[in-house]
Amino acid sequence: MLETKTYAVRRADLVRYAGASGDFNPIHWSDRVATAVGLPGVIAHGMFTMALAARAVGEWTDGAEVVELGCKFTNPVVVPDDDEGVEVQVAGTVKSVEDGLATIALEVTCDGQKVLGVSKAVVRA
Repeated sequence: MLETKTYAVRRADLVRYAGASGDFNPIHWSDRVATAVGLPGVIAHGMFTMALAARAVGEWTDGAEVVELGCKFTNPVVVPDDDEGVEVQVAGTVKSVEDGLATIALEVTCDGQKVLGVSKAVVRA
């Protein structure tokens, strides 16, 4: 088991990510729009959440080459409109090391709920 990494996610992070990615969907910044489409509030971009998992992998492996990274988006990360935001936890377990590649199973949660499913990374060992 690798050391769990915890990352704060605030609305300001979503604004910066929207600018970098070009994804300005209002569900990522407007409570009015998010709730109108049935969401519990503003949610983090799925790819932002996946990037947090990639960040943990990079920290665990001291920047090793990632040759595969994948997941399914299972639950949204709801980000409140306050200065605290919400925390996303990324845990990892090395499942195998063969042919110079390490496979890491990832568990990505927010408020105790899994937000990424079937998530894994493969890095060059």
